[in-house]
Amino acid sequence: MEEPATSILHREFEMSLSDGASDDDMPLTLPTEGSHSGSIRKGCDPFAQTQRSKLQHRRARINQQINKEMLMRAGAENLFRATTNNKVRETVALELSFVNSNLQLLKEELEELNSNMEVYQTDSEAVNVPMIPLGLKETKEVDFTVSIQDFICEHYGEDSSLYDKEIKELMELRQAMRTPSRNQAGLELLMEYYNQLYYLDQRFFPPHRNLGVHFHWYDSLTGVPSCQRALAFEKGSVLFNIGALYTQIGARQDRSATAGIDRAIDAFQRAAGAFNYLKENFSNAPSLDMSGPSLCMLVRLMIAQVQECVFERVTLTTQDIHFTSQLSLAQEAARVSDVYLLVQQTMTQPLMKDYVPFSWASMVQVKSEHFRALSHYYTAVALCDHMSPVASAEEKEQHEEEAEKAFLQFYVSTPLGPSLSQVLQDPEKRRKLGKAHLRRAVIRHEEAMRVHGLCKILRKMDILQDVLSLTHKRSLDKYSELDREDDFDETAEAPEIQSQTHQKPDITPTNFSTVQVTDIFQRLGPLSVFCARARWGPVRLICLQRREGGLGLTLRGDSPVLVAGVIPGGCAAEAGLREGDYIVAVDGQDCKWAKHGEVVNMLKSCSESGVELSVVTLHSHDTQQVCERRAIMLSNCGDKENARQRLLGAAKGQSSASLLNWNRKKKREGSSVTKRLGSTFSLSFGSIRDAEDMY
Repeated sequence: MEEPATSILHREFEMSLSDGASDDDMPLTLPTEGSHSGSIRKGCDPFAQTQRSKLQHRRARINQQINKEMLMRAGAENLFRATTNNKVRETVALELSFVNSNLQLLKEELEELNSNMEVYQTDSEAVNVPMIPLGLKETKEVDFTVSIQDFICEHYGEDSSLYDKEIKELMELRQAMRTPSRNQAGLELLMEYYNQLYYLDQRFFPPHRNLGVHFHWYDSLTGVPSCQRALAFEKGSVLFNIGALYTQIGARQDRSATAGIDRAIDAFQRAAGAFNYLKENFSNAPSLDMSGPSLCMLVRLMIAQVQECVFERVTLTTQDIHFTSQLSLAQEAARVSDVYLLVQQTMTQPLMKDYVPFSWASMVQVKSEHFRALSHYYTAVALCDHMSPVASAEEKEQHEEEAEKAFLQFYVSTPLGPSLSQVLQDPEKRRKLGKAHLRRAVIRHEEAMRVHGLCKILRKMDILQDVLSLTHKRSLDKYSELDREDDFDETAEAPEIQSQTHQKPDITPTNFSTVQVTDIFQRLGPLSVFCARARWGPVRLICLQRREGGLGLTLRGDSPVLVAGVIPGGCAAEAGLREGDYIVAVDGQDCKWAKHGEVVNMLKSCSESGVELSVVTLHSHDTQQVCERRAIMLSNCGDKENARQRLLGAAKGQSSASLLNWNRKKKREGSSVTKRLGSTFSLSFGSIRDAEDMY
């Protein structure tokens, strides 16, 4: 097993950091005292002086202030509705106006923090358009101690103090998960906790009640707090942070080389996969950032950033100015513009319009205009700087045929005037068409710069200003080069370019199986029996004395071993052992996880004084058959979340339960089903032997 996660101090404090602090995350590596098992993955040191940690601290502080103001507003509104005193109502109304004003200022400050894209960008000197990363959702500390201890005592009938170490390990893992490093280790930390939540659900969350633990999470964009007792809310929030962390990893890649571009593409595609998985498998989200429209917008935004990276890679690998190469660049740029236009339309929907930060909407619009301008620029380069890559007449003719074929399919609709074949053959016609495209390019560049100038946050981004200025100047210079004094003809309108890409973005599903975890509370026993859905009687002590005919019992199965039969009148029957009992200990030695042969050897090696068995009787397995039928139905409907959980537990012969909804309506059908003690056909075992063995 792995080392446990290091405890991370609560981040409810302010910190003054130097402007020159490095943005590299500093993972904690100090081991927890007295621990020898658990996670070796650590969170970031909250005291580390980095720009990213400074941003997270400010975000946490603002979230707490927003929470305080919202509580004050709720109290004031209740008082306003309850009182009939006009003077009191006037005072409360004045106080409400102050509270609403403070809330607006705090939300604007939080929006500025969430729009701070430069902190997450690469330190490379290459001039690239910045990407849009997503900040992590903040959460409060959760104390599982009392709730889990009470459940262990009440449900499992064990001394809860024996599991203090496991509870501490779980809480340390969650604390570390709050500050993941911005690399693969941080992703693995989040996935480890996400996978542990499956076991936590099976152990301590029965279908008929909740554990009583409240999970507090803040909206990633507005800071509005949400609180629920459903474990699915915790799970969905962690999954959201996995996607957000992928966006930060993608934004920090050095895209001046193809290797960095490929890493950025992979990160953004995985971010899209996480958000898409959340959208398809979780419903009724209490916070707006995890609602369907918001997740749809985030998926489209990630796909657009992947498409932008594809264009950058094509630009890097295209070193020539051949006609077809430049046309290909123009179509790639048009494709990027189209997908950003789709994102912009999604952001302007009624629910999203007032939710998405203004800087995000402005950046998306700037990119849509910028890449549309680039598509017209590269078209002009193809028309006016047309070069043939071959020398022989035969190859030149073949190349011209290919160029003509590509050009005929280049526009959305065939333009009026001379045919495209005639345009290619006439240098003057090519110049005029290229000039028309450059005019469109300059107009689009100027629109991008206008939108950029309207946003205060974007104006602070020097790298974006440099990119827009350089490309605008390049198009102007090219236009001046083509413009002539005797060119009195009115510049024609350039046709719309047909967008096309050589690599369509993929939505890469999150592969949770890459991070293997061990159930922290595995000492409670195999999940096939010792789970929150199962109900059994108290532990009974059975003292057996071996006789000539043996102990008089039949054993079956592994982990735990089942008493499949008891011989009437035998030693086991007289001692009170019953068919259907599970052996959990032999002479005080725990054997919940023991194999069939191990228990047999322990019974055979008993002394003359006999052997003492600790057994439990399974009375019911609440909703087991219902859950299995539900799992089959959900699997047929393409429910990936439930299927993944079944696979996660399959290795240990465990059943699984779905965490599909934040608040699930549970149907208790198991109450009408009675099972005969000792029945084994409906129980799952890690291993079932073909034949029973009698002892």
